Amino acid sequence: MDVKGKKAIVFGGTSGIGLAAAKQLAAKGAQVVAVSRNPDRAGDLPQGITTAKCDVRDSDALTALFKQHAPFEILVSAATGGDRAVGPFLSMEMEGFKASFDKMWGYANVVRFGTEHMTDDGSIVLVSGTPARNAKPGQIAIGSVGGAVEQFVRTVAVELAPRRINVVAPGMIDTPMVALEGKAREELYTNATANHLIPRAGRPEEVAHGILFVIENDFVTGTTVDVDGGWLLS
Repeated sequence: MDVKGKKAIVFGGTSGIGLAAAKQLAAKGAQVVAVSRNPDRAGDLPQGITTAKCDVRDSDALTALFKQHAPFEILVSAATGGDRAVGPFLSMEMEGFKASFDKMWGYANVVRFGTEHMTDDGSIVLVSGTPARNAKPGQIAIGSVGGAVEQFVRTVAVELAPRRINVVAPGMIDTPMVALEGKAREELYTNATANHLIPRAGRPEEVAHGILFVIENDFVTGTTVDVDGGWLLS
């Protein structure tokens, strides 16, 4: 797909990976709507990007948003959907574990209600994470949710054809989701990636390149593309 002149809706599009994808799509000439629960927090966005407010867990709001911007060709979701539980499973609050799956339900809503307003040649991309297939200690929630997202895409791709749907799975990426600053932030990423084949944190722009790849390549669907610096092999 040549994205020039196409309309793209990017959830989580005002921060981190979603913002990087929105910028790259806009740079290639797409008309981009960057959707967030808190769009007012977005900084200066380049020309070609507009913002909208929506919570992916609100099906009525999603339906209204999609109708407003229909028809569109590109749908990307990097929205977290809510808080994520961390830590050992046997000491985890189960409500927190359940809440982590808000990301999965948000993705399901985006695909379910968004597909109705897409063109038949549309492309959908969801952002998961390599812990779906190689989780570290304390990553039971993110690993389980990521596994659900990847299996969802493999299964639903058959029903959505000829529309395409894919997953991009980042490894350790330096994004605003990590609240630490300065030396503490640097040490976190250094320690977390020390055994990776590429021993550093990735950049949101590098994950966005993977998102653009599966959008532009018309022969890719129902698959997961890893952008992980060797996480899976570490």
